[in-house]
Amino acid sequence: MTKPGIPNELVLSTSCYGPRLRSIEDQAFSAVAMGFRRLELGLSATPPELRGWEDATRETGITMDSIVVGALKAKTDHMSGSMLGSLDADQREMALNSSRRHIRLAQQLGAPVVILRGCAIENATVERQADELLEKHRVVDEDSRELLQEQTREFVHKVQQGAHRQIEHFCRSVHTLRQEFPETRLAVAAGNDLNDLFGFEAVQWILEDLASQKVGYWHDTARIHRRGRLGIPDQGAWLETFGERTVGVHLRDATDDEFGLPPSLGEVDFKLVAEYLPKESSRVVDVDPTHGRAEVLASVQFLLGLGY
Repeated sequence: MTKPGIPNELVLSTSCYGPRLRSIEDQAFSAVAMGFRRLELGLSATPPELRGWEDATRETGITMDSIVVGALKAKTDHMSGSMLGSLDADQREMALNSSRRHIRLAQQLGAPVVILRGCAIENATVERQADELLEKHRVVDEDSRELLQEQTREFVHKVQQGAHRQIEHFCRSVHTLRQEFPETRLAVAAGNDLNDLFGFEAVQWILEDLASQKVGYWHDTARIHRRGRLGIPDQGAWLETFGERTVGVHLRDATDDEFGLPPSLGEVDFKLVAEYLPKESSRVVDVDPTHGRAEVLASVQFLLGLGY
């Protein structure tokens, strides 16, 4: 446990620490001891105290690679994301102000990228139907799985087609942020739930609409693996379609029952992911804080062995 980590060019998300280390300064020194030279300010139930960053970066040379919108408040089980696409004008304005705060912090900490997350489709019926579909997937037998996956694809397509107003609001919000902060790169992260605004089709529309704004795509291996298991586009489809626009990736593993596992402990095909990623994209190790230093170091060794 005290053995130093392998020096690497991977990025460590602060979300991996959970409540173990409460200051960004302590997290930075810990990350360097594990071989990391870059951090991401990620989502956590216990966001770190940010004082001491300047001392840490001066003494260790560590840099801040990216910030996830929402990182400045405590993570909950049902975080709805940035709300930049909300149908409610007041919610959109609050989301814009929150995003501005994160971007200003990114500039203060030297992070070139801010990651934007989506929000649920604002329709109670759609939310209920999405929950019902997920429950069916939990209990489906193999003989019925293919039919259920087809029903899921049809549902998600219908949801995406009905979300144009929210997508338009999101694109306008991002355009505003790009005009105000042209020096900071923004990246759109894929959605997690079936009723999330950022499904495969919607992300295509968003990136096409914002092509002139140089907005990129942010991949999440565990999230997309879980979506693929439901019958909707999987790792290969996302990475092949958005490969050139991929700014970075959250590297975490998953199974049907577990999410946020250290790479190598689940079902994600990390070799496939490595083949599609642009060389310059950020590779962020982002695992559940229930996993400790030993698991993080083992996952780093696994990823380096695959060429990350």
